[in-house]
Amino acid sequence: MSQSSRPVRPATGGRTPASPATSGTDAWTRASALATDWAPVVGRILLALVLAWFGYHELVRPGLWTGYVPVLSPGSSLATVAVLIHGWLLLVLAVALAAGIATRLAALLAAVLLAEIVISLTITGGLSDLTLRDVGVLGLAITLTGVSQRRFALRR
Repeated sequence: MSQSSRPVRPATGGRTPASPATSGTDAWTRASALATDWAPVVGRILLALVLAWFGYHELVRPGLWTGYVPVLSPGSSLATVAVLIHGWLLLVLAVALAAGIATRLAALLAAVLLAEIVISLTITGGLSDLTLRDVGVLGLAITLTGVSQRRFALRR
């Protein structure tokens, strides 16, 4: 075969051109990989926002939250102290999750606090939309305890 009878290939930079069917699959694969990489970060930040929101409000207006403290009288100073401690714990966990400090431990501790909240809400008010919302947030915290990915996390 002579040099002039060879078929001419288009210049593709060393790659074969993708067919329309594979380019859609490649886009899906890239989007899936991107979601896999960044979903734990998004989950951490969103959980941190929820914890910070409620922690802040428990610290600023503890009297509004003392009714959720089981066993103690809502008007007691001990219930107020319990709400303040709970608010600080929520804020500390929110900062740890947002900053990427001991994220699995912070998520585990958040899951314990959220389980306490769900149990307390169920005891004091029964099963409600409020309780089910917190079950969803508890599910997020439990899921984050199993994530070992370290994107945007402080490392040793």
